Amino acid sequence: MIKYLGSKRTLVPAIVELVRAVPGARTVLDLFSGTSRVGHALKAAGYRVLANDHLAYAYTLARCYVEADRETWEADARRLVAELDRLPGRPGYVTETFCERARYFHPRNGARIDAIREAIAARDLPPLLEAVLLVSLMEAADRVDSTTGVQMAYLKQWAPRALNDLALRVPALLPRAAAGPGRAFQLEAVDAARQLEADVAYLDPPYNQHAYLGNYHVWETLVRWDRPPVYGTACKRIDCRERRSPFNSRRRFRAAYAEVLEAVRAPVILASFSDEGFLSRAELEALLATRGRVQVIEIDYKRYVGAQIGIHDPRGRRVGRVSHLRNTEFLFVVSPEGLALPPALAASPARVAAR
Repeated sequence: MIKYLGSKRTLVPAIVELVRAVPGARTVLDLFSGTSRVGHALKAAGYRVLANDHLAYAYTLARCYVEADRETWEADARRLVAELDRLPGRPGYVTETFCERARYFHPRNGARIDAIREAIAARDLPPLLEAVLLVSLMEAADRVDSTTGVQMAYLKQWAPRALNDLALRVPALLPRAAAGPGRAFQLEAVDAARQLEADVAYLDPPYNQHAYLGNYHVWETLVRWDRPPVYGTACKRIDCRERRSPFNSRRRFRAAYAEVLEAVRAPVILASFSDEGFLSRAELEALLATRGRVQVIEIDYKRYVGAQIGIHDPRGRRVGRVSHLRNTEFLFVVSPEGLALPPALAASPARVAAR
């Protein structure tokens, strides 16, 4: 899957185990699905997953990893991926915008991204099959990018991986889950919370100033294929100035989170948060306590990839040092009577507390 700020890769086993601890749970709502890493793991564990994200690239990832079932789509995907992977480069919008005006990809790879994306658009494919191919292209481009981990900047010199040839792979599709077919949605979080019902809801909103549209604007453009006007050295989509999430605003976060929390239609809620978020642990516990008994698991966590690399200016030049490389991630479990935590988590070094 793509490199992603806020990825819950190392938390996924704990999240799956917590869902398994919910008696009778079959359907899980992932309200802020992002890369669908969590939804993919829950589908693999047999759960029916409802994945939601308002950004087009995240919705496409969810259609591939949650909604598209291997038995239905893999054979066609393999055939088409092989065909697309043989296409020669043909420079277009990506090459001009992200290789020449900016330096996210080597022009050789940019031309191939252009050619493959145009070919996908021209085929008028079933939506789920198209999503699988778009994810294949997105992940192939991610493997040869030249960034600091997010698309706010690119490196002054080519990253070694940027000189590799772009190569498509079939995404890791899963068979239909035992509990039923998954679904992907592209709704605002509060609307999804009001409309979708589940046994467990997982909440992992943005919780600081890092806007996912601005950090992954190239993927949004690649999926939407709308060739938008861009601005600045980073060549961001012009709508990055307009599409502001309340979850990226310290002033608006609490009200937005409380509105979503009140609307969620699930008896059990799992929530991820960080000690670097807009709210303190105590503030978030107080909000969550309106929905039931709150248990908290603290997990020592390595910070996102950009923090490992350091602080860079828009041209990719290192201009400062980060203050710390680790932080604390919280997993909150909210249920009417409290949940019997899995032995592996209860016995882990992570500190567990209840309120």
